[in-house]
Amino acid sequence: MIIKTTKKLNTLCTKLESARFITVDTEFIREKTYYPQLCLIQVGTNKKAWIIDALAKNLDLTAFFDILKNKKIIKVFHACRQDIEIFYHLMHQMPTPIFDTQIGAMVCGYGDNVSYQQLVKDYVGIELDKGMRITDWSHRPLNKDQEKYALHDVIELQDIYQKMMDEICGTNRLDWIQEEMQHLTSSNLYEPDIVHIMTKMRVPFKKKENIHLCARLCEWREKMAQEKDRPRKYILTDEAILEIAASSPKNAEELEVLRTISNGFSKSDLGKSLLEVLDLVIKEEPIEWHLPEKINLTPTQKNCMEALKLLLNVVSEQERVAPYLVATSDNLAHYAKGQENVPFMKGWRHQLFGQKVKKLMDGKLAFFYDPDQHTLVVRPV
Repeated sequence: MIIKTTKKLNTLCTKLESARFITVDTEFIREKTYYPQLCLIQVGTNKKAWIIDALAKNLDLTAFFDILKNKKIIKVFHACRQDIEIFYHLMHQMPTPIFDTQIGAMVCGYGDNVSYQQLVKDYVGIELDKGMRITDWSHRPLNKDQEKYALHDVIELQDIYQKMMDEICGTNRLDWIQEEMQHLTSSNLYEPDIVHIMTKMRVPFKKKENIHLCARLCEWREKMAQEKDRPRKYILTDEAILEIAASSPKNAEELEVLRTISNGFSKSDLGKSLLEVLDLVIKEEPIEWHLPEKINLTPTQKNCMEALKLLLNVVSEQERVAPYLVATSDNLAHYAKGQENVPFMKGWRHQLFGQKVKKLMDGKLAFFYDPDQHTLVVRPV
């Protein structure tokens, strides 16, 4: 059933108020916009599912947003980061509480990026058709295949969630993923992070002045992209930002000769705004932007890290948990450099992995190949 009116949506939300949990998914497009354009919301509970046409004229989503904010109802998603981003932008508040089955799967023997189709196959025994993954969800009317595909995203999710929760609670691992769930509902995750943006750009500069200019250019681009609701690259490409930050042009003529700047850009509204920013930044005192530095290891430390990786893989396989949930590569590198204040030396990670790391480093644990199991194991020595 497709809901297109506020009246029908309010009626549905009245039913959802008594649900212990609901399954949620969205369909959206964002190729030509900064903010995702929400097209559909799929919601399910008690073996039923509905499609909410977010593009329907005069549809007021307030009642559904109230459901998302209702702390008595668990909102179940799969790979929910983009869904959360959409709702956070529209609601200016986080859906809570949430459960992400992609994260839940990490303590059920899957890797850190298992697909919804794989979980449906394993938990429900159904092979989903992937044909509608690439489709124009803004086109109306929706055809029957689109409707069927959209509904499946929340129908099978109900069974997956309940079976997964039984499995997780049966092994007392619910607290293992709470930290990840809390991270997903942190507003900082969905606000522009200039340092993160520059890190992804692989900023090559060492001088404070160049890094500062690069940061200010990223801030300006972010503001323009939001105001015009256009993708960042439509405002200014990463390559252009890096070239401008390296050359520090002081006027339109110097800006126009850059390889990454199109002819006449300096005369456009964006170009004029950019020149104003350049003029301001040149006059201000550069500040420190603490970009993460590459972790350089000595040959001995690299060998140590390889041993830690091997131990992590062995332990994760034995315990049927995704290695990423236990320790990241950066965690292992920092430990190899002598830093012991890392996540896997605390809490459940310490019990599962950190204790074995300490024994391995103390020479009290070794790797052996088990010919009967055809696998690598660790044993005390």
